Amino acid sequence: MQAPRQIVTPFRPIPLEVPEGMAPNEFFNSAENLNDLVNNNGLLVNPENLLLYRKALGHSNEFDTSIIYNTSQTILNPLGRPVRRTQVPDEVKNVWNRMNQILIAYMLEQYPDPGEHLVLAGEASLDATWPLTSPGVPSIRMLHNHFIVFPMQQLREAEAADENNPNLTDGGQHSLFQKHMKDIYREFFDAALDLQVLKPASMQDSQLSLTGYPQGLPCWEIQGGVEALKKPRFWKEYDFLLKGFLDFYRTFFTQVSTRNAPMLKDLYYPEHVEAILQYNNGFLKTAKMIRDRCVKDAKYANSIRWQPAFKQLIYRNDEGKLIVTISQNSIGNAITELLGVVVNRAPDAEAYEQSEPALIAKLLEVRQRLIEADLGEGIATKYWGTG
Repeated sequence: MQAPRQIVTPFRPIPLEVPEGMAPNEFFNSAENLNDLVNNNGLLVNPENLLLYRKALGHSNEFDTSIIYNTSQTILNPLGRPVRRTQVPDEVKNVWNRMNQILIAYMLEQYPDPGEHLVLAGEASLDATWPLTSPGVPSIRMLHNHFIVFPMQQLREAEAADENNPNLTDGGQHSLFQKHMKDIYREFFDAALDLQVLKPASMQDSQLSLTGYPQGLPCWEIQGGVEALKKPRFWKEYDFLLKGFLDFYRTFFTQVSTRNAPMLKDLYYPEHVEAILQYNNGFLKTAKMIRDRCVKDAKYANSIRWQPAFKQLIYRNDEGKLIVTISQNSIGNAITELLGVVVNRAPDAEAYEQSEPALIAKLLEVRQRLIEADLGEGIATKYWGTG
């Protein structure tokens, strides 16, 4: 049966005490919490402040790790930290891209059969799009990537998720961009982006047969597969997708906010914004629809993410091809839900510890590859040494 799936992932409860008077997500943005992340879960760190760590609250206990651009010690204002690739210095991004390439290659090497494992890697916007105390605000406002593997057998045996779960509709027929501006959205991407490695993928190629996701999202195949990730050109094009998305998102919500607003001055593709978006009646009609609702509905207006919010990921399809997609993150869904996988985390130390030795062994193995590539030094915790 094709349907989104819902799984339960056990975790070991985290022994952190949130200071009295602080909301949990306020504390999680603090330098103190990031110290815990390094000392209890840190695997590797480098001079560029890129930290590889075990996910204490993971999506999968098969393989799950993250790289975070840890600016907690150098930028104390959580709202002033880099939260997307376009804000990262080139020398940091070059190292980060190489780390991504090695981790993705390792996952594909360890899990070569797309029929046996779902492999994905991606990042989320963590912009200051909501107040810190709002529900659903990400707990760490710093750019980080997820690297996740799910056993397909676990997904096949899982119960079907509620297709009306708001998190599952973010990139589907209920998404603002997809429901009202699908054609102009794709036209803008096609016209603005100079793509050589990435080529548009059909819905048939991009959807996972088990879940039927992604739904409605523009997708691109990585020509050359994992070998292409070793080339700077791929990462430039990966950034092109993000830059095009940012131009579209910012232009649209500027028009929602202010009728007949002038074109923004700091666009990546200003000629295409002017030629394709600024005079498109469907684009401006949709902006008016949202603006009118914001004026009349305070709750709806408060839910708007006025600054760019997105999720961008690389995943392996049923045929073993690598696919890239990007989603308007209007709701705050998990990165896995773009592929139709809903993860419910459950505190259960005993169940987690059954999976922990195999998980840690893989994390330490890929850490060694990063060390050998001069991408960082190992971190010692009470669970493992420096390598």
